[in-house]
Amino acid sequence: MSEKPISPLRQRMLEDMSMRRFVPDTQREYVRAVKRLATFLGRSPDSATPEELRAFQLHLTETGVHPNRVVKHCVRAC
Repeated sequence: MSEKPISPLRQRMLEDMSMRRFVPDTQREYVRAVKRLATFLGRSPDSATPEELRAFQLHLTETGVHPNRVVKHCVRAC
């Protein structure tokens, strides 16, 4: 069974989280948050502007995400 290749950005993110000793569940949550941001942007999040990050926060709020979760979500994704 072949492994799916991952982007350099995701590889770095995984390495950084491992170095910081994030547990697997936390790592999954961070990856999920970044995927959600990438979906919102329609591209890789590494080029997101401050205005796009603000729009993402507004989007999360408008879709019913609790304010505390918005902050956590954006910290993980940004």
